[in-house]
Amino acid sequence: MDGKKLYTLLVYSENIAGILNQITAVFTRRQVNIESLNVSASSIEGLHKYTITAWSDEDQIIKITKQIEKKIDVVKAKYYTDDELFFRETGLYKLSTEIVLANPDVSRVVRKHEATITEVNPTYVIVMKHGMTEDILSLYRALDAFGCVLQYTRSGRIAVTRSTQEEVSKFLEERERGRTTGRSL
Repeated sequence: MDGKKLYTLLVYSENIAGILNQITAVFTRRQVNIESLNVSASSIEGLHKYTITAWSDEDQIIKITKQIEKKIDVVKAKYYTDDELFFRETGLYKLSTEIVLANPDVSRVVRKHEATITEVNPTYVIVMKHGMTEDILSLYRALDAFGCVLQYTRSGRIAVTRSTQEEVSKFLEERERGRTTGRSL
């Protein structure tokens, strides 16, 4: 990909309507495609965490991160490489019950990939797999070879840093110290 790497941005903001649009607009203006996006409440009350992956070069990702951090409702934004994070995704596979029952190799593939069958009914079987992107895609390719996949979806990446606390925690502590001593950050 022309010297590009997959970067993960962790962005923390208040839960304000429109902030997601502001964040994604930064990528659009720089013509960088978002590979995955996951937004949820963070471990810090009142803050939401955006986990965004994109292929980019480091200079571009630095500029994107700085632009996002300038948004008024964004508390903190930082980019990471894969070795700085612990991350996972989830894949859901809806399979034809008829094909699954007719071919025991389908169940073997599910077990081999350490996936879980979460529901079975006369029409379909739901399989769930947690793991790395490639593991989830590998299971999809293996199941698709049997012609049994009715639907497939994969979540966006969820990630935590390998440090002992959220990066934004340090920032918030420093900001609070600045407020109590009269300094601002």
